[in-house]
Amino acid sequence: MAALAVLFAFCQSAHADLQLCNRMSYVVEAAIGLETKGTTETRGWFRIDPGQCRSVLQGEIKIDGLFVYARALAVYGASPLPQNGHADLCIVQDSKDNFVIPSARICARMEQRLVRFTAVNPTVNEQMFTANFAEEAEYTNEQARDAGIQRLLVIAGYDANPIDGIRGAKTDAALMQFLQDNKLAATAAGRSDFFDALIEAAQKPDGAGFAWCNETPHAVMAALGTEDKGTVTTRGWYRVAPGTCVRPEVGSQARRLFSFAEAVDTNGQSLKPPQRPLSWGGDTVLCTRAGKFELFDQKDCTLKGLSSAGFALIELAGRSGTTVRFK
Repeated sequence: MAALAVLFAFCQSAHADLQLCNRMSYVVEAAIGLETKGTTETRGWFRIDPGQCRSVLQGEIKIDGLFVYARALAVYGASPLPQNGHADLCIVQDSKDNFVIPSARICARMEQRLVRFTAVNPTVNEQMFTANFAEEAEYTNEQARDAGIQRLLVIAGYDANPIDGIRGAKTDAALMQFLQDNKLAATAAGRSDFFDALIEAAQKPDGAGFAWCNETPHAVMAALGTEDKGTVTTRGWYRVAPGTCVRPEVGSQARRLFSFAEAVDTNGQSLKPPQRPLSWGGDTVLCTRAGKFELFDQKDCTLKGLSSAGFALIELAGRSGTTVRFK
């Protein structure tokens, strides 16, 4: 479970930079909200890799309140970050667009939308205010970087489990194989751009492991079922943007998966006429839910207040890689 670590010791005016530090095993995009005299301005996007600290404000800081929002990159599928906080403020959805919204309590443009920001009070150290993103594992910066490398290696189809931030022989072997497969130098893992190489590999449609690839003009929401000793667990929803691929995290021992997906409109709702509904599934009925979910019991979905969908069975045994394409 990932969360914002709220650290207290903030003053309204000080000559010090503000930095955000990512102690999670996910690459995140962050935005900040600055409250001054009753008006709140938002700024973004700031990409922060695992184990990295990034300065987002420089010089004298004169604000009455600070809010932070973070989301994991789409390569991870469903966001692991909690969608709760203290204030609804506007962002620009597309991470390719850096933005400053002077009055962010009300969204004035179509490309803007409200999301929940968390109020934070940074710690101060050596003329630097710091706010941390953290996981329950309480990684150090170095451990977060190693855990982030492990997580993306697993998504790309390499067996770097468990994701624990500890560089053991198994992680080293998976990392060495990744470097060889991608013709990278042995020192590449220490470079500042190494997460770019990992993300690119995780998004490749025909690599090792399992991937969804969206070849439609619509966003697609996908759900995955994994089988372990005869018990199926379903998870969702994973957003697959048009023209992209997503590799959900799948255990290295998985032999059978179940996949369901449907195209959605700009509001995240199933396509309705005049657009043609699009869905991809099969004959295995499993439980789902409207929001983010992880369900371990697949019996009596309706009686438990859940939804259900027909999932397609995917046999992984004997395959180095499997891709489901939405067309």
